[in-house]
Amino acid sequence: MKNQTIAQIKDALAEIQNEDDEFIIELQSDSRKGVQTLLNKWKAEKEKERNEHKRYIRMSVHEERLRAQGFRLISGIDEAGRGPLAGPVVAAAVILNENSRIYGLDDSKKLSEAKRTELFDRIHEEAEAIGIGIIPSEEIDRLNIYQAVKKAMKLAVSELAVQPDFLLLDAMKIEAPYPQESIIKGDADSISIAAASIIAKVTRDRLMAGYDRQYPGYGFGIHKGYGTKVHLDALKKLGPCPIHRQSFAPVQAAMLQS
Repeated sequence: MKNQTIAQIKDALAEIQNEDDEFIIELQSDSRKGVQTLLNKWKAEKEKERNEHKRYIRMSVHEERLRAQGFRLISGIDEAGRGPLAGPVVAAAVILNENSRIYGLDDSKKLSEAKRTELFDRIHEEAEAIGIGIIPSEEIDRLNIYQAVKKAMKLAVSELAVQPDFLLLDAMKIEAPYPQESIIKGDADSISIAAASIIAKVTRDRLMAGYDRQYPGYGFGIHKGYGTKVHLDALKKLGPCPIHRQSFAPVQAAMLQS
């Protein structure tokens, strides 16, 4: 062991999964500080992997229960953009592959932008089907936000390439010809809903980045249309633009001032 360089040990550790491996046991008695740093980092990574696996199993409980009842194409559904003053509401429907293990799935609001992007790509690579529903601001004004969310969710389901046989929704119910279940805080409790939350959030954020270029000055690329001070100040200065939700009180106030 002493004959191996730290670089060689680092390469060897990358191939080991089990803490009971003889190599790991031998490393524990290696007095070199660099070796112990590598070993501690390896142990921390393995602990993180174990915790992610446990969390994934815990968040799969709804899907596993439904599969035990005979359902296979289980679609999680969630939305992004219910609260902003501008831009569309976006819903996503995601049917995960039963054999996939996409660790890190969670409520999209709890994840960093980098992590959301990473998971967005993984979901697109491994999901059986993804559907997106987008309802623009003018339709939100016509319907009201609650009905717009429901319509976006129904549209997302209709856009799935395969027909689901069960729907899991985050604290919502929609009119659909499929059995469904509403789960409170489902985006943190179900892998399918969490995946839909991430797809909806990243899709909407990218739309808002495009609107930022189309309607400069409001900061849509930063706050994504939410009522931050920066946004409210810009709204007072510039007045509403075509993607503002005119039925929302702060936008109405800005319209009266302009």
